Amino acid sequence: MQEFTSDGARLAFIDFAPTTQDRGEPILLIHGFASNHGVNWVFPQWVKTLTHAGRRTIVFDNRGHGRSEKLYDPALYTPWIMARDAVNLLDHLGIDRADVMGYSMGARIAAHMALASPEKLRGLVLAGLGFHLVDGEGLPAGIADAMEAPSLEVVTDPMQRMFRSFAEATKSDLRALAACMRGSRHAMSEAEVGAIRAPALVCVGSEDDVAGPPEPLARLMPNARVLVIPGRDHNKAVGDKVFKDGVLAFLNDLSA
Repeated sequence: MQEFTSDGARLAFIDFAPTTQDRGEPILLIHGFASNHGVNWVFPQWVKTLTHAGRRTIVFDNRGHGRSEKLYDPALYTPWIMARDAVNLLDHLGIDRADVMGYSMGARIAAHMALASPEKLRGLVLAGLGFHLVDGEGLPAGIADAMEAPSLEVVTDPMQRMFRSFAEATKSDLRALAACMRGSRHAMSEAEVGAIRAPALVCVGSEDDVAGPPEPLARLMPNARVLVIPGRDHNKAVGDKVFKDGVLAFLNDLSA
């Protein structure tokens, strides 16, 4: 992995070249909470899918995650700051405009990026996040407490247990994740979502009880459509073939 500095934070990234003829349409992928570039994008074969489709694919570890710098002040994890990290990475690589796809917390970051820096986006994929972008500030606040619990055994709430177990599986810095959870919780207003003009695809699993429904979110945006991933929950939707095929079709339509 390579590194660069974004607003004082050291961030790790990988810039994958296309494995077929370069379409000249780079895509930036933003992972979810307690995940990292490998778990969210490499292992589920997203990087392989996109590079084989002729797309330069950039992945990075969000601040507090993976191989990026661990910060312990919640104020350093607002969605606006994390969205600026994504813009700064594109600038670091000399990329004027890209497609951007985020999953779960990464989708929240991508939405803030689309609102703050619309000139940087050609297309936007919001995955694992539906109307909870508007009617919720993010994952439940108690997940931060679960990160700080002395052990998984004392965590009783099912969703808190799920994320604590996931964070342990990804060998995450639990204190950094607690700070991230407290700092990144921010809802967008309906007016803010309506100001996102980039062509957008909202992708949510039919069994996802974390994201919120995709249809009302897409209706707020002037140029958005929905992809429901059948039979998949929040975690299992990530590598689904319907999800991948839908995203590729959406990206191809942007080129038509």
